[in-house]
Amino acid sequence: MRQVKILIVDDDPNILEVLAMRLESQGFEPVKSASGDAALAMMEENDFDLVLTDLRMAGMDGIDLTEQVRRRNAEIPVILLTAHGSIPSAVEAMQKGAFSYLTKPFDDQELLIHIERALEKRRMQKQIHNLESLVEDRFSFKNIIGRSRTMKEIFEQVDLVAGSDSTVLLTGESGTGKELFARAIHAHSHKADGPFLAVNCGAIPENLLENELFGHDKGAYTGADSAKEGYFARADGGTIFLDEIGETPLSVQVKLLRVLQDREFTPIGSERAMTVDVRLIAATNRDLEQAVAEGAFREDLYYRIHVIPIHIPPLRERKEDIPFLVDHFIRKYAERLKRPIEGIDPVAVQQLLQQNWPGNVRELENRIEQAVVMARGTQLMPQDFFFLRKEEVRQGFLSFRQAKDVFEKEYVTHVLKVTGGHVTNAAKMAGKQRADFYSLMKKHHIQREDFREQS
Repeated sequence: MRQVKILIVDDDPNILEVLAMRLESQGFEPVKSASGDAALAMMEENDFDLVLTDLRMAGMDGIDLTEQVRRRNAEIPVILLTAHGSIPSAVEAMQKGAFSYLTKPFDDQELLIHIERALEKRRMQKQIHNLESLVEDRFSFKNIIGRSRTMKEIFEQVDLVAGSDSTVLLTGESGTGKELFARAIHAHSHKADGPFLAVNCGAIPENLLENELFGHDKGAYTGADSAKEGYFARADGGTIFLDEIGETPLSVQVKLLRVLQDREFTPIGSERAMTVDVRLIAATNRDLEQAVAEGAFREDLYYRIHVIPIHIPPLRERKEDIPFLVDHFIRKYAERLKRPIEGIDPVAVQQLLQQNWPGNVRELENRIEQAVVMARGTQLMPQDFFFLRKEEVRQGFLSFRQAKDVFEKEYVTHVLKVTGGHVTNAAKMAGKQRADFYSLMKKHHIQREDFREQS
């Protein structure tokens, strides 16, 4: 097992030696540095788990070093050593990202407690990061792009419901990404190691749907030369996602109700019931309450699947997500299609923002792929989008105030992207006071944490 490597920074060689001996006796691997600049150079060549630095040093002090460490790797915790009279400065350093501070003199046990707390926090951050990476790699969670307040609330709902076995009903128009959310719920559940099977009920003919869902025994009907497992049997121990559940015929709805009530079903032509442990996530773009009123959907089944409803809004109701979606799809298709596309012209973004997007995210993705294929330069231009040339832009020119707001939001977003969410640096780049820059962020509902994820 690799030793925990701690970078010690102090311009007093005697203190450096004493600290190194203390840490070594506790089983850590200390690395000594006599200045902040030398410490940063060492970080370029080594992976450190923690930085332990004196606050007052010649040249770069502990506060500046903390900022530089956080800028290079925000996951590395920094602990400051300070004299009693320098506590206000230590507090300032903590506001800029230091994990904690120790007042001299301190004993070995006190030092060890601070180090263990800092390392535990880093371990938790790594676990969260690894889980997010796992979900992204295996379940396409990274394709659910949403920075709007509405989408963040939905992400919170997904996190809350994922740990249970409760049935979830996802509602929303076609193309809003309901299957991606279903996969995300499965990926965060205790059934994540089990299968995830997606069934589009509207794409299977009515006379075949029951057979596909529940299977049949050998000889169940003419041509049934062997038994066949249905989707529910194959999803045992995992999750089944029934998309367009509103399209299922009433005869199949009876069997679905039994599965939800008793966790069992009977294959076609069989006399024995099968028991399964399956979580059901359903989705529809229909108004199921109206379908119940019209007699097209069973009321008892509706209440069984309506345990936890989550509504995915159409793209036209969360247009602030469009620039992020556009950026994601440009990178995706530039890489996949081997095209040298680096970005998009602001005028084209403005025109995309003015569309209604009846096909939602799916339609936007198709339009971006088309533009990436047809683009003549390294930037997507309005003329690269055929539909923008053929259709009149819905709102025409924006008013001066609207255009100013669009520019402000895009400008602040761009600067924060460049600085990785570092507000102080972003304000300097923009030539604004930090408080004024924060006001702009608040005005346009921009969170710096969104950009730290991208840095």
